[in-house]
Amino acid sequence: MAPRNRHLSSTPLEILLFLNGWYYATYFLLEIFIFIYKGEFFVVTPFVNPLSPGLLLPYPSANLVLDLVMLFLYLGIEVTRIFFGSKGNLCQRKVPLSISLALTFPAAVMAAYYLLLQTYALRLEAILNAILLLFYGVELLLGILTLAAFSSLDSY
Repeated sequence: MAPRNRHLSSTPLEILLFLNGWYYATYFLLEIFIFIYKGEFFVVTPFVNPLSPGLLLPYPSANLVLDLVMLFLYLGIEVTRIFFGSKGNLCQRKVPLSISLALTFPAAVMAAYYLLLQTYALRLEAILNAILLLFYGVELLLGILTLAAFSSLDSY
């Protein structure tokens, strides 16, 4: 436990976790709306005129469902990661901060999936996911530095 006169929690990390929480909430809602758009305008049904504007690409229903399920899994990972990161930082605890840093890697993989590997990625999604990856990189760096500061304490 840290002595009472030493505050080792990282203010920049806490600000970044707070901003990332709000950004991810916005990202999640935008992705839901984007998937609604993709489901509406990218699925070609036999009863619709194939020459009508707006029906551009055949988005397979199974892929749309997979992307939505992965988005909700991503939500769980991200909420858990931000909670443990904030808790570990403010309470100056190594274990919750380590869990948060460990969860950064699956979160970055999910952001990379939505950036590069989903069936049809819009330019807006590419920009949103690139910003998320930037958040993850800076949070990982600040988290490692904060964890090193917590580890430098004498634990008797």
